[in-house]
Amino acid sequence: MTTAMIGPASTAPADPTAWSIGAPRLLAGLDRGLHRLDHRAHYAVHGPQPAVDLPRLLGMLDGVALAGRGGAGFPLAAKIRALPAGTSREVVINGCESEPASVKDRLLLRFTPHLVLDGALGLAASLGAHRVTLAVHDSLSADSVRAAIAERSDARIVRIHRVPGGFVSGEARAVMRSIRRGPAIPPGRRIHASSYGAILGNVETFAQLAVLLRLGPQRYGATGSLAEPGSTLLSLGGAVSRSGVVEVPLGIPLGVLLEASHAAPAQAVVVGGYHGSWLPADPELRLSRAGVTQAGGSFGAGVVLVLDHETCGLGELLGVTDWLAAESAKQCGPCVFGLPALARDVRAIWSGDRNGLARGLRHADLVDGRGACRHPDGAARFVRSGLTALSDDITAHLRGGCGRPVRGQLPIGGSR
Repeated sequence: MTTAMIGPASTAPADPTAWSIGAPRLLAGLDRGLHRLDHRAHYAVHGPQPAVDLPRLLGMLDGVALAGRGGAGFPLAAKIRALPAGTSREVVINGCESEPASVKDRLLLRFTPHLVLDGALGLAASLGAHRVTLAVHDSLSADSVRAAIAERSDARIVRIHRVPGGFVSGEARAVMRSIRRGPAIPPGRRIHASSYGAILGNVETFAQLAVLLRLGPQRYGATGSLAEPGSTLLSLGGAVSRSGVVEVPLGIPLGVLLEASHAAPAQAVVVGGYHGSWLPADPELRLSRAGVTQAGGSFGAGVVLVLDHETCGLGELLGVTDWLAAESAKQCGPCVFGLPALARDVRAIWSGDRNGLARGLRHADLVDGRGACRHPDGAARFVRSGLTALSDDITAHLRGGCGRPVRGQLPIGGSR
C-alpha cells in the first residue's frame, strides 16, 4: 500500500485537504505543490482528451460499469439510453453538494475544474448537446469554473446556474426544477432528468468520465474491483488525524483507510452521509456500493465519518436528526410532521425515556417511502441504523446517561 499526501490544497481554513491511497487520478497534479490547476497546468498533468462518438462512449461506459458518484449510483450508460428520441440534449453538472459532511465535489470544482469540464464537454459532444449547465451553491466553486470557462475556447456552451442553499435543493429533481425557473425543491412526481432530454450527474461523475476517456476501459479498470473498477473520492472526517478528501481504489477495506488516516479506535462509522447508514467499524468492510450494501448500508454520497469512544454517539445522532428535520422541504406530511417527531423520539431516548426507542423505530417506519421526495426515506434509514448501532449508548442513557460529551464528530449545518 502506498499513500500520497496531496495538500492542503490552500491555506484558507475552508479548503479541505486531499490525499490518496495509491496513485491519484482525479487528484493528479495537486501533489506537485500546485493550487488551482489552470488550463495550462491541467493540460500538462492530464494531456489531451480524445473525442469519441456515442457508440464508442457507450462501449467504454459499459466496459467499466461507470456509475454516478452521487447518492443514487445510477449507471451513466443507462441514463444516456433513457434519453427520449427527438428531444434537444443538455448536460447538467450537479455541483450543489448539499450534504454537509461532503467536500469532494467542492474540491474538484475549486482546484481541478478543467477535469470536470472535460468530462461534461466530452459527453456533450458525443450527444450533440446544445448546452452544459453547472448547478452550484458554493460561490468559490462558481468563481473557479467561471475562470476555467474563460481559459478555454471550447466552453462557450457552458453556463453557471446558482441554486439556493439547502439540503433538499441539491436533489436531482430539485436542481432541474430550479434550472427551469421553479422553486429549488423536488416536485411531488418522480420525474427523471432524462425526461427533459438532460443527462444529470454529480461533479465527480464527470471527472471520472474524463479519466476514462483518457485511459480507456482496460487501464481505467487496472485499479478497483472486478465488479466496480476505478477509484472513488471519499469525504473523510470524524476521529481521524488525516481528514479531507481521499482518493481510493473502489473496494478497498475500511481497515486500510482507518490505518492510513490514523483513526482513533472506533465505536462506529457513518458511511454515505446523512442519508446513509451507521455501521460497525469492521476492518473487512469493502468501500464500494456492493460492499456497503452487503453490510446493510448505503454508499450514498461517498462519506466516511469515524466516531471514537470519547464522544456520545447518541448525542451525535440527535444533532444530525434535529438538522435533518429542519432541512425538510415542508411539502408533505412525512417531512412536516414525521421528521420532527423522529427528532423528538431521539431526544427522548437521550433523556432516558424508555418508550422513546419503540416510538422512534415506529416513526421511522411510518415516514419511510411516503414522502414527496427521498428526504424522509434517507432520514429514516440514518436514524434507524443509528439506533441499531448505538444499543450500548442507548442502554447507558436509559440508566442515567453515558457521561461523555458530544464532540461534534458528525458535522452539521454551517459546515459548508
